[in-house]
Amino acid sequence: MYETYQATATTNYPSAAAATLYFIGVTTGSSAIRRIFPLWAEKLGLGGDEEVRLVGIDFKLHDEPAAYRRAIEFIRHDPLSRGALVTSHKIDLLHACRDLFDELDPFATLLDEVVSVSKRDGRLIGRAFDPITAGLAMDALLPPSHWRDTGAHLLIFGAGGAATATLCCLLNRPAEERPAKIIVTDRSASRLEYLESLKVRLDPAAAVTFVSVNAALDNNACVLA
Repeated sequence: MYETYQATATTNYPSAAAATLYFIGVTTGSSAIRRIFPLWAEKLGLGGDEEVRLVGIDFKLHDEPAAYRRAIEFIRHDPLSRGALVTSHKIDLLHACRDLFDELDPFATLLDEVVSVSKRDGRLIGRAFDPITAGLAMDALLPPSHWRDTGAHLLIFGAGGAATATLCCLLNRPAEERPAKIIVTDRSASRLEYLESLKVRLDPAAAVTFVSVNAALDNNACVLA
């Protein structure tokens, strides 16, 4: 049976009876992860429900810091609570709980967000895996050396989380292993400014253009450019 807890600043999380991973989101009970996690556990040889479990923790969007801290402090100290996957609350959770982490990986520090919470040797570790998984997906779709061999350009519609992960992934690669030119479009000036600041930190000389758009025809113009 899939359990879900509603997060508050006073939620009493019971100690885990088996190795447990928490899925932190908004409405985790309706997520496809309920069907997928048992298949992953079987594939990885982790065991069935008696050996390993997935439990949801639902937060309100932009929840109060005390609610995030309550959950992370519980995971940190509960012996069989192994960690968590974070969706929808990646930035808010880190802002509320930064001091509770003993270690953040470079992408978590760069993006100011946490996707994965894990424990090792008594240390709580926060990681941001999205740029890594974006790269794995891209490599699965494209032939080896695609960018170097073709000199192709890349147009990214929207400057949200997927665009951020893709841009970070590519700008961490050698220049010959990424598009000759990258264009990112979005309606939001603040999102484009944020991505531009990341680009400056990662590779100021990279050929990346940020374009403000208001309609589909604006995107069409970028395709034809």
